[in-house]
Amino acid sequence: MSQYASVSQSDIPDRFDSSVSLAVASLVGRILLSAIYLISGLSKLAAPAAAIGYIASAGLPFAPLGLAIAVVVEILGGAALIVGYRTRFVAAVLAVFTVATALGFHSNLADQGQFIHFFKNIAMAGGLLQVVAVGAGRFGLDARPPAAQSYRN
Repeated sequence: MSQYASVSQSDIPDRFDSSVSLAVASLVGRILLSAIYLISGLSKLAAPAAAIGYIASAGLPFAPLGLAIAVVVEILGGAALIVGYRTRFVAAVLAVFTVATALGFHSNLADQGQFIHFFKNIAMAGGLLQVVAVGAGRFGLDARPPAAQSYRN
């Protein structure tokens, strides 16, 4: 019999199971999810006329208002997700926004490009729902201890 035959799975250390590794993975995941929102929001700010034209071409009313909402959601939501501020709420808002964007702009599934964009958005919403489920993790503002309460005599 081999000398390793008596070693159980629980005897082998799982390096990824450490709290630091999980916290780093959570932070990196939030950064990667946020990147597309920040880039998209900043690109809308850089070329607002083009963004308004694209929104209008999708047949959505009030394109300037839609642009303003998209910029706020994408930039503030992306930044809040990175720093882990109100992470579960922000991730839920971004998930709803992303599904709405998929339905509003990428619903022609007969077009290969639209098909890919639609399911990319759905996959992103799935990742955001994971963030809703687990929160920011250790490296986020949500992990701060509550402020000490002052007591009056």
